[in-house]
Amino acid sequence: MSILQKQDLSSGDLQLLSSEMTKKKKSSGTTWLLWLFTGGFGGHRFYLGKTGTAVAMLLTLGGLGIWSFIDLFLINGMVKSTNEKIENDIISEIRLIKNAKKNSEIASTKE
Repeated sequence: MSILQKQDLSSGDLQLLSSEMTKKKKSSGTTWLLWLFTGGFGGHRFYLGKTGTAVAMLLTLGGLGIWSFIDLFLINGMVKSTNEKIENDIISEIRLIKNAKKNSEIASTKE
């Protein structure tokens, strides 16, 4: 469950969330393939948006392979964490839009 609870979203908001998650979520399969073929260069970390550590892996060739090996045990958690962050960002955007609409309606009724 995401930090910004989904329970108070309307069914339309949940459909929007689902649609956006389908577009933006990161795939475990893609991450594993990137780790397999570009693990020493941090390709899987670039894919997951972890640019800082990806550049560090690129410059050190995956910590001479040690870092790449450690990521073998961390990948599933990194994918889950990235997808939770994406979901929370989408929920925040939905709430921001709902609040903007509400404020717009309130302002138009005062005029």
